[in-house]
This record gives sequence, C-alpha cells and structure tokens, in this order.
Amino acid sequence: MSLVFHIKPEIRILGIDDSALIRDNILIVGAFFRGGLWLDGVMRSEITRDGMDATDRIIDMVTSSKHYGQIRVIMLDGVTYGGFNPVDIVRLNEETGIPVIVLMRELPDFEKIKTALHHLPEADKRMEMMLRAGRVIKTISKDASNPVFIQCAGIDVCLACDIVRLSSTRSNIPEPLRVAHLISTGIICGESRGKA
Repeated sequence: MSLVFHIKPEIRILGIDDSALIRDNILIVGAFFRGGLWLDGVMRSEITRDGMDATDRIIDMVTSSKHYGQIRVIMLDGVTYGGFNPVDIVRLNEETGIPVIVLMRELPDFEKIKTALHHLPEADKRMEMMLRAGRVIKTISKDASNPVFIQCAGIDVCLACDIVRLSSTRSNIPEPLRVAHLISTGIICGESRGKA
C-alpha cells in the first residue's frame, strides 16, 4: 500500500549511504534531516562487502534509533550497498512502516548488473531483491536539465518526486543523501570524496 500524506517543509528524512569499498566491513551512515535544511542526527552501522545483510542491518539501525518514531521517509542511494549487497526496499518498508525512496543519478543497466552478479553467491536472489524495487521513474530534483531516477516502496510516486525536489536544496542530490555520503567517506577515507 502506498501512503499519501501532506508534505511539511521540515519532513523528517533519513538518508543512508555507504562508505568507500576498502574493507570487508563497510560503514553505512544515516543522516537524519528536517526537509533539506537541518541535520538533526547521525547514525551508523556496518554491512558485509558483497554480502546479503544490508536489509537486516538497515532495519536494525532504523528501528533501534531514538529518531525512529519521527522518520517519515527513508532515502537510499541505489538498491545495493557495499558493492552488491542488495536492499529489499519492499521488506524495509514493511518492517519499519516507513516509506522508502531510492535515488539514482543514472538509469540502471540491469543486463550489466545481472552479468556482474553471476560472480557472487545467490546471484538470482540478489537480482530478485533488486527487481522488487519496481519501476524506475525519471524525475527532476534541483536541475531540470539533469534528471534523476527513483524507485519507491510504500509511497505514492508523485509524492516521492515532491519529497526529492523539496530536499534537494544544495545540489541535484537530496541533502540527506549528500550529507550521509560526505560523512561516511570522510570517516573511512580521512576526507570526503566522490559523488553522493
């Protein structure tokens, strides 16, 4: 079921991103924001590089947080973390009760992904989890000439697009994801790097 609700300018959003892939245990960071303006908290967890534990670890991180009752949307940077550790966004939505929006800079090439997955155990299960994220939708965030792509679970697509636009205050990437990326790469690499 997709939620439809009124978006407040300070909607509480948790953006989650992973760090650089330089270890077997990959740091993931959640940046808890009010809209795209105020950082209200930070949380962390770890997942296994190319593992199958991202969904469980994110669910645990979210539900054990003191911010859990305030989070209205979870934003993810893609549906895989730590290499090819897939997040089942339908299960994440169902077990947390929070809508999930996945953001991507580019349209995913599922054929290339499928080929890459065959080098890992449980390739079919990984692909199935990724495909459960559903239809990829092109939308505008901050820059109309540079669209982004989203997938969502538990939220109306039009509402998800509105939340992406509302929270993209400094760049084409929503601020909760941009800041989660800066923090996670900064902690692991000593200085933030790469694009969110």
